[in-house]
Amino acid sequence: MPDAEKKLNIAADFPAVSTEEWEAVIAKDLKGADYEKKLAWRTEEGFSARPYYRGENLAGIKTQLEHRRENRGWEIREQFQPSADAIRADLLHEAGATAVEELGCAIAAGVERLSELAEKKSVDAAAGEVEFVFAAGPSYFIEIAKLRAARLLWAQAATAFGAITPAAARVIARTPARNKSVYDRCTNLLRAATESLSAVVGGCDALYVEPFGFDDHVAVNIQRILKEESNIDAVADPAGGSYYIETLTDSIAREAWKFFQQVEAEGGFTRAKASGFIDNALEASREARAKALSSRRKTLVGVNNYPNLMERESEMRPPTEGYRIAEPFEKIRRRPIDNANKARRYPRVLLLTRGDVKMRGARSNFALNFFGCAAFEIETSDQYADTDADLIVLCSSDPEYLEFAREVCPRVSVPVLVAGNPKEQIEALEEAGVKGFVHMLSDAAATLTDWQDKIGLE
Repeated sequence: MPDAEKKLNIAADFPAVSTEEWEAVIAKDLKGADYEKKLAWRTEEGFSARPYYRGENLAGIKTQLEHRRENRGWEIREQFQPSADAIRADLLHEAGATAVEELGCAIAAGVERLSELAEKKSVDAAAGEVEFVFAAGPSYFIEIAKLRAARLLWAQAATAFGAITPAAARVIARTPARNKSVYDRCTNLLRAATESLSAVVGGCDALYVEPFGFDDHVAVNIQRILKEESNIDAVADPAGGSYYIETLTDSIAREAWKFFQQVEAEGGFTRAKASGFIDNALEASREARAKALSSRRKTLVGVNNYPNLMERESEMRPPTEGYRIAEPFEKIRRRPIDNANKARRYPRVLLLTRGDVKMRGARSNFALNFFGCAAFEIETSDQYADTDADLIVLCSSDPEYLEFAREVCPRVSVPVLVAGNPKEQIEALEEAGVKGFVHMLSDAAATLTDWQDKIGLE
């Protein structure tokens, strides 16, 4: 038979590969490295996501797979007008809640509302009257799973209340302000777009895109593109059957149910809020998120990494209310700007390069991003004789740093830093006159603030 007439036989041409075979190849490639540290993703919700999923990972979640969302589409909201008695889980998100905390609190508050309504009508009817407002946050797959888990948990809670066929939860989603920034405002538009997509893929009934640094009509058009051009609502459950998202939905639902039970043990949502149990949990989540951002283990583009160096002052004034994770870095960034208005110049950093081409390039680029997040004026050069910089950062390779520092430090009157963490040479470098080090393990917010203080910024 000619090749052109051969039919493709998937089963024969692409034989199945067992999980054991995949894992053996992975173990070989890791060469002894820790599997969990290298390949697993530890979410801020407290559980690990595997590097890949297969059908066998769906074992035990049959009930979840039977809860398919009908193709109802979603309502585009041009104004944010939730019902007066809606469960405002989005406010918990804005206050710092993880997806698990937001979801667990929402179900607890919903149970209190259901208890009130069930005194006047059937539990089945009452369950369908409860409206939930969730934030569609920045973690794309987590947010998809969160909204899918919300329906599962609400059905479980209503069934525990005695419902036979409870109506599906009505879910309103909105994009939050918590992760938005007054600097590099175009990134807010990109964030809102992915947040909106996660909300509609997750199955929201209505969506409001909150403008933050972009016009109202652009906010509405994000949804119009998703609906009219991308046709997202043409599929009943876009995420249905995805091994990863189905497993993630199950993981979030389980963790959220545990948190819901903790809230119930405190006497329910109202009492848990009054006692400080919920506020304490949110404060811990805020602190953990702030540390991750400050250390740059988590990136907020344009804020703690990859800044727009051409943007000196923002045209947008920061909101006076609410919690935003960008605020500490925005404060650091405004400080040189305020100083420039008085001193008529921005503080300057010279990235002094020398030696190994690869290392000096990598380290100067790192330092450019690092100090750029604080609105320093930055120059990269291999010369320093005529510089008027307030700081000099040496950018080279570890073996070359000591000689480099011994040459530069005695010849300049400003602090000299090293880009990198040459542990075995730190003491010798400090003896040579080096005043500090910036590297991947540096706490960016603390380090930038410290150097702003040392060079005399008000």
